[in-house]
Amino acid sequence: MWEAYLKGFKAYLQLERSMSDNTVDAYLHDVSLLAAFLQERFKEIKIQDIQLSQLQAFVAYINEFEFTEGTQARVLSGIKSFFRYLLLEEVIKKNPTELLDAPKLKRILPSVLSLEEIELLFAAIDHSKPEGQRNRAMLETMYSCGLRVSELTALKISNLHLEVGFVRVIGKGNKERLTPIGGEAVKQIQLYKDHVRVHVPIKKGNEDILFVNRRGTALSRVMVFMILKDLAAKVGLKKNIHPHTLRHSFATHLVERGADLRAVQEMMGHKSITTTEIYTHLDRGYLRQTLEKYHPRFGK
Repeated sequence: MWEAYLKGFKAYLQLERSMSDNTVDAYLHDVSLLAAFLQERFKEIKIQDIQLSQLQAFVAYINEFEFTEGTQARVLSGIKSFFRYLLLEEVIKKNPTELLDAPKLKRILPSVLSLEEIELLFAAIDHSKPEGQRNRAMLETMYSCGLRVSELTALKISNLHLEVGFVRVIGKGNKERLTPIGGEAVKQIQLYKDHVRVHVPIKKGNEDILFVNRRGTALSRVMVFMILKDLAAKVGLKKNIHPHTLRHSFATHLVERGADLRAVQEMMGHKSITTTEIYTHLDRGYLRQTLEKYHPRFGK
């Protein structure tokens, strides 16, 4: 019984929701967890007969395994999507997950770099090697456009509109967005394309990929992580640096300098403004400096 619904759910996620393979696999795993629990605890229960109380029992069950709040929230997200699909297909007449609460997530502030730390990283790149120019262009692009690492590694030459200062980015769920790109990033990309990439034997199927390795294929996300980690070690940065750090820094620097949150949301490709709001955090030192500078009686 469950197998047929899972097969239909998979097709729905892939074709109608345009979700990535990783997300689809995660959602199917989550629903399989629920199916195993219900079949063990409630025997031959039909999908049409599942009630809120039984789903709440499942939430308590996964909580016993000490899953993190984030994992529990993801599991519930997959289950809610499954029941919305069943409602859409008229398998059920009422959605039992409507009142199912997810755990309250603690908002973790992202690690960010100061402009000085970013310049320190970029200055440490060894330009005497061909990959040095590639790495400079790559990191400048990440910081200039606030790209996810997956967006960076999939960036296509045909989606560069450098003459007008924009790049077309393929984000989550294959959603496209146009994002501005700064002059320094444009300069470094052109240097890389004209003087480095032209000498790399490109493997078939990768002709349109901008950033390639020495074998002529797209860079992996792990490779980007290793490049950043090595640079951080080289300059003695103790922060936990990963590719998303440049994306977080991009957004934080914009917000700190007064950028409109909706504009930042658009450039980041965030579905919800709530996600973007995390970048409104400001450190206490910055707040104190602001008060000292602008409050008429603060220094008295």
